[in-house]
Amino acid sequence: MSRSPVIPLEKSLTLRSPAALVGAGLVPASAREGLDRVAERYAVAVTPAMAKLIDASDPHDPIAAQFVPTTAELTTLPEERADPIGDDAHSPVPGLVHRYQDRVLLKLVHVCAVYCRFCFRRETVGPGGPTMLGEEELEAALSYIRGRPEIWEVVFTGGDPLVIAPRRLAELLERFRAIEHIKILRFHTRVPIVDPARITGELVAALRNTGKTVYIAIHANHPRELTADAKAALARLVDAGIALVSQTVLLKGINDDPETMAALMRGFVEARVKPYYLHHGDLAPGTSHFRTSIAEGQALMRALRGRLSGLAQPTYVLDIPGGYGKVPIGPDYVREDGTVIDPNGGEHEYRFNDAV
Repeated sequence: MSRSPVIPLEKSLTLRSPAALVGAGLVPASAREGLDRVAERYAVAVTPAMAKLIDASDPHDPIAAQFVPTTAELTTLPEERADPIGDDAHSPVPGLVHRYQDRVLLKLVHVCAVYCRFCFRRETVGPGGPTMLGEEELEAALSYIRGRPEIWEVVFTGGDPLVIAPRRLAELLERFRAIEHIKILRFHTRVPIVDPARITGELVAALRNTGKTVYIAIHANHPRELTADAKAALARLVDAGIALVSQTVLLKGINDDPETMAALMRGFVEARVKPYYLHHGDLAPGTSHFRTSIAEGQALMRALRGRLSGLAQPTYVLDIPGGYGKVPIGPDYVREDGTVIDPNGGEHEYRFNDAV
């Protein structure tokens, strides 16, 4: 299968190496040698939209921290795993993950518009291998889905499925139209945020004309990512009748304070994106500098509950290492003794078992 459908737009402008990052003034020349070692293992790509957002004078810039490699990525802790959420244990055919009864993940492509430094699939995405599923692999995945009527939803991930050229994407999605028990097609993507020019009328039409209900999970981690161009791209999708939800990763020093997270979630709602998941950082190799403790995440969620509209509340989740699934891990407001904790920390008695 041709690789041409997934070549990023403005390829010459996307920064794809430490040398390019140095040339753009995003990292000092003195860092080049160390970053070359990182790039030998993990893919690098920073789109023009994200490069423009980076404040190179700020050593703690939250946009740079997400996309610009550092030598901290060369430190792998014993508990970190190449497959931190256990995709491989639930992959009946190549490219397909069937962990939950009513839905499957389909990894159409293995490349992204940008490469997040905390990615949980960082060992398997990026250039150097096949860019997308081959025809035989795709047909095997479709055959598996056709034969299991309990599958209600297909989640397209990867890589980023929206790097596929619109015409090719439309051809791929047409093959799902005849599978009657598939009702929902969901796409997990960074593209509307990091490369909003890709959200063209042709791409929107490809997503809209599937004969299925389409949801798109929009990945952003900091309110500065919601630029005017990104909001316009999101509006093109919503105005076409495509439902948008959000996904965010809890990242130390980037969004682990209530003010930043509240601003991000409000920004999503204002852009007509329903906050969905706040992911606890996965145990991907070389990402320990991004991870908070679960207790810190729960404290953050308590703070959000007291200051943020219910429309803007994400569900804080942990993907249990080893492939055991995703569970909510937000704070508990009810104690066994019948005490209920309010958003401000006050304690209140409540009669739970009031049947006579």
